[in-house]
Amino acid sequence: MVREESEGSPTIWRHREFLLLWGGQTVSELGSQVTVLALPLVALVLLDASTLQVSLLSMAVTSAYLLVALPAGAIVDRNRKRRLMIWCDIAQFVLIGSVPAARAAGVLTLGQLYAVALLSSVFAVFFTVSYQSYLPTLLRRDQLMDGNGKIAASQSFAQIAGPSLGAVLVGVVGAAGSMAADAVSYALSAASLLAIRRAEPAPASTAAGEADGGGRPKLRREIRAGLAYVLRDPILRNSVAFNGTANFFVIMVETLGPVFLVRSLHLAPGYVGLLLALGAVGGIVGGLCAKPLTRQVGSARISWLSMTLLSLPGLLIPLARPGWGVLLFGFGWISWTFASTLSSISLISYRQAVCPPHLLGRVSAAARWINWGTLPLGALACGLLGSTLGVHATLWLAVIGGCSAGLWLYFSPLRAMRDLPLGPRAAVA
Repeated sequence: MVREESEGSPTIWRHREFLLLWGGQTVSELGSQVTVLALPLVALVLLDASTLQVSLLSMAVTSAYLLVALPAGAIVDRNRKRRLMIWCDIAQFVLIGSVPAARAAGVLTLGQLYAVALLSSVFAVFFTVSYQSYLPTLLRRDQLMDGNGKIAASQSFAQIAGPSLGAVLVGVVGAAGSMAADAVSYALSAASLLAIRRAEPAPASTAAGEADGGGRPKLRREIRAGLAYVLRDPILRNSVAFNGTANFFVIMVETLGPVFLVRSLHLAPGYVGLLLALGAVGGIVGGLCAKPLTRQVGSARISWLSMTLLSLPGLLIPLARPGWGVLLFGFGWISWTFASTLSSISLISYRQAVCPPHLLGRVSAAARWINWGTLPLGALACGLLGSTLGVHATLWLAVIGGCSAGLWLYFSPLRAMRDLPLGPRAAVA
């Protein structure tokens, strides 16, 4: 269930369980960002992968959101979230750790990278859906915006510190060896989850009428209920359309970014990590500014203003040139991460606050299926377009498409609101 407002509840900075969850996830995000840098470099540098092969690797990293996100939501709603998250962390520890182990043994192949990327994305889906469904059981409704803001700021901090750490590790122990740091971070995340004392509520029973003959409802019916809830609510419907469109183009930039920087601008692999880290500054600033900005501007207004106006400097990304001109790439990333963080904090908090507890896992998974299901499609389009039109032309198409995605939010009920309704049952039943 979502916790209600209470006068005597502690501030979020004194909330032991949230701090453990937040701390463990921050460490895990830091390690994951090392792998974000290291995995394509392993393919590019160690295995001499082509542009298409790197794109296929990116597709494998994200494909689980398209393939398993919907059933994952129904499974999460049937089980205790913290337990699922712990098992996902353990599985990730084994999977990611297999890459430096295989490299040390001299048996690393591109096939193994594809397998690790695919399986890791499956566990990432289950962890993320569980995480977003678990947070409202720890925090009150009026704390969700603050909690999501801190989590978003930590994710952006990891995007800065992770590639920087990864750049150092790549230089010291190589691209494959640096992924050991990510494996350790998953172990630490599992330990922090085990340290949480608050008893998790039993999985909420599904609504009467969903079950067949009083038994457990069919998985297909549960999946359909979550997807229908998202599509009936006009705010949720337009927000997932925006995210799906944006992610289709953003994954193209993320996939081609290292290729463009290494092969077109001849930037050393270590500096690629530092440059990508610079872009995440916007995410940290966005996470820290989310609460005061939403108070001054309004949570509904900031969600569409950020993605229609504040994201426009992203057009600087393909204008990057050798020398100091590579900083244009970083400045473009700063604008995108700042704008997207502001928008996502409001939209995620809305979904967590208004969704019935017994549907939250399925609704979150349905949103992820649309939001992130476009990632492997974008990665595939990136590989095909990059191989035919060229890296630079495809990069231009990607940033123009990404900057246009905010129109979904502009042409939605959000434009007529100042604030998002964060009370229970604000959404369509």
